[in-house]
Amino acid sequence: MRLLTGIVLLSLLTGASAAAAPPALSDADKAAAFKAAGFTLKGGQWVRCEDDVTESKQTGSLEVADLNGDGAPEAWIRESSTFCYGNTAEAFVLLTRRPAGWAVILDEVGMAAELGAKTHGWPDIEVGGPGFDAMPVFRFNGDRYVRR
Repeated sequence: MRLLTGIVLLSLLTGASAAAAPPALSDADKAAAFKAAGFTLKGGQWVRCEDDVTESKQTGSLEVADLNGDGAPEAWIRESSTFCYGNTAEAFVLLTRRPAGWAVILDEVGMAAELGAKTHGWPDIEVGGPGFDAMPVFRFNGDRYVRR
């Protein structure tokens, strides 16, 4: 009983709950997301940037999230390369799963940062990179993210 009480208390303190975690994606779902984002499978790695020059190139990585709290997954796909993405060296594609399949809702060069503000239940996203200029912020318009 004491162990169970400790687990429940830890869950409450950390905010952990089964509903908070986005569903895991099958290998087929991951492949479909990469394809929808414009990536191809080459040598066992998902790539969009044709960079055979830069040694620090990182092929596509996928992270699952539930940005709007509806229980359905969104997928962040990131890739790094100074050859393709300049001094920023990173690009990302944000996708959501719709009845017809994965849909791209934001595709930018830079590093994405979710902001505290929300529009239509989705977090506003700032896209950062090198320099001192103001970083663009994107808001969800009900279908996709647009620059404000």
